[in-house]
Amino acid sequence: MHALAALLSERLSSGLRRKSIVLPSQWAETYREMGPPYPGRWTFNRHPWLRGMHDSQADFNVGQKAAQMGFTETVLNIVFYHIDIHGVDCLYVLPAKTPDASDFSAARFDPAIESSPHLGNIFTDVKNVGHKRAGQANLYIRGSKSRAGLKSVPVGVLILDEKDEMKQENIPLARERLSGYSMALTWEISTPTVNDMGINVTFRASTQEAFFFRCPGCGKLINLEFPRNMQICGDGPEDIAITRSYLKCHLCEKKLEHQEKINFLSTGQWVPAKLQRAARGFGISQMYSSSKKAEPGSFIHAYFLAQTNPADEQEFYNSKLGLPHIVEGAKLSDADIQRVLGGYLKMEYCTSTNKCITMGVDVGTWLHYEIDEWDLTPGSPSVNTHARCRVLREGKVRDFEELDELMDAFKVNHCVIDAQPERRKALEFAQRWYGRVSLCQYTRGISGKQIHVNEDELTVSVDRTSWLDLALSRFRSELIALPKDTSNEYKEHLKSLVRIYEKDTDGNLVGKYVKGDNNHDHFAHSRNYAEIALPLAVSVGATHSMESPA
Repeated sequence: MHALAALLSERLSSGLRRKSIVLPSQWAETYREMGPPYPGRWTFNRHPWLRGMHDSQADFNVGQKAAQMGFTETVLNIVFYHIDIHGVDCLYVLPAKTPDASDFSAARFDPAIESSPHLGNIFTDVKNVGHKRAGQANLYIRGSKSRAGLKSVPVGVLILDEKDEMKQENIPLARERLSGYSMALTWEISTPTVNDMGINVTFRASTQEAFFFRCPGCGKLINLEFPRNMQICGDGPEDIAITRSYLKCHLCEKKLEHQEKINFLSTGQWVPAKLQRAARGFGISQMYSSSKKAEPGSFIHAYFLAQTNPADEQEFYNSKLGLPHIVEGAKLSDADIQRVLGGYLKMEYCTSTNKCITMGVDVGTWLHYEIDEWDLTPGSPSVNTHARCRVLREGKVRDFEELDELMDAFKVNHCVIDAQPERRKALEFAQRWYGRVSLCQYTRGISGKQIHVNEDELTVSVDRTSWLDLALSRFRSELIALPKDTSNEYKEHLKSLVRIYEKDTDGNLVGKYVKGDNNHDHFAHSRNYAEIALPLAVSVGATHSMESPA
């Protein structure tokens, strides 16, 4: 009887405890068990900024963050809470199905189940990487690249984790999954990359909240900003004096000890920069982290490295400060374009008889084109690098047949056209101009400025970043001239691309070009295709694998 009474008492206590859980933070503190580096019951002691995020009452929430700040565990707790307490179906979107979804299951979901007996009890089917079942509630895990995977499920909670790495055009499909549910809660989190792209777009439309706390010295509410709240010591990344760097209050100059963060941040609160915004936005840097890697000395070591090369510079702003950043020279400026405007107007047809003429075409709703005339350096081992480009005309047409007229009017030696999305029409165009038109595919695994030619399919494959580097660098080296009546649309498209850096599978930083969410880059790619066409125009009888001179 004593055992039965104890069991009834425990059941009653458990039921009352569950009824008292009305916030995700309460659920986390009651049920979530963590593994290393902080094993045991979930606590907000080391990450006090996460409590306010857990309990946000907004339907739309944004986290623009530095790396390793606890945001993924936060949205995971929110998912668990809604599945467990409210029986709501949830969709968790990652950049790609493989390896992101698989890694998420192995590194985040599975350890959470193994460490927390309560989660182990409620999840009845966890074998499928993309679908976890808890009673009648479902957790769907999808990659952003699969349109089919984002169309198939209605949910009440949507999580976009690392939004900036996602296929941006598929994000509206994920958001549409909320339309058939009685509730609609969205969380978007990501380390940012550049302004006006990905997470920065939604963060700027939000309350843009910062985490404030009372300075232990003067008692005033402050937040941590760089470099305002950092005393920087040393002269470079190898200077041992950087270990003396420390956080400080910008009002009273008191030193804020790294080891004391757990105390002086404990009563902090989120303070909005923008009021009357429907979406809540949370932004934070690693200056708040109490981990060893975020010690001021390590922080300043990364800061000095950022002065040495653009890759470390971007990594510092994005991953350390949690801020979008454009490295100097990473995109074309108005001044870059203004310098190459020539004293001539766009031409209606070609007047030269002995110049090499190329055309590049980007395919979309419109066919954006660029037609170039080239001055080649005799005997030069590098066709593109030492050639001078004179843009004869840029513009856009609706129909492929209008491209035929341009080919004829300008006596184009070679045209490179986007292979997608109108592959059939592009192929028909290439067949009409057999030997003078190639369909282009941007392909991974091709090094430098190689051009892989498939004569049977009339296609060429190239590395996107390497060729864009060359095509856009002409404006800084002034090896290109534009008509003085060049359209503003052309100029804006060229300026929309930004060179950023990301880590490959081996952890190496590599460059790639991105554009803002509301920007277009069609003319930038027509410029690129016209550049790629040059070695094809001068290399008659190209082999199946032809390398353009570097």
